[in-house]
Amino acid sequence: MALIGVWFILAPLAVGFSNQLDAVWSSIIFGGIQVIVSLWGYDKPGWNSWKNWVSVITGVWFVIFPFLYSLTNGEIWSSVTLGIVTIIFSLLNLGSNSNYKTLD
Repeated sequence: MALIGVWFILAPLAVGFSNQLDAVWSSIIFGGIQVIVSLWGYDKPGWNSWKNWVSVITGVWFVIFPFLYSLTNGEIWSSVTLGIVTIIFSLLNLGSNSNYKTLD
């Protein structure tokens, strides 16, 4: 999930919408938030983890933001696909069991 956040930080240059300043900053800010909450909450599964909920919200933002900034087809599909992956992984993490057994 953190790698998806890194992608959104780099996406304006990699995908080619660096000329749209609002879209660039939105991608960088929400990508940074995604990196932070995924690394901070990676070992805290369950419905009570606010970090996982923030990750769901960033995933939803990744899905809708290319339409708000009128990005092109390639940029839309990249963002929507990775946004859906973020949402799915976040929801899976929210629903996972927090009772892990360790091997001693």
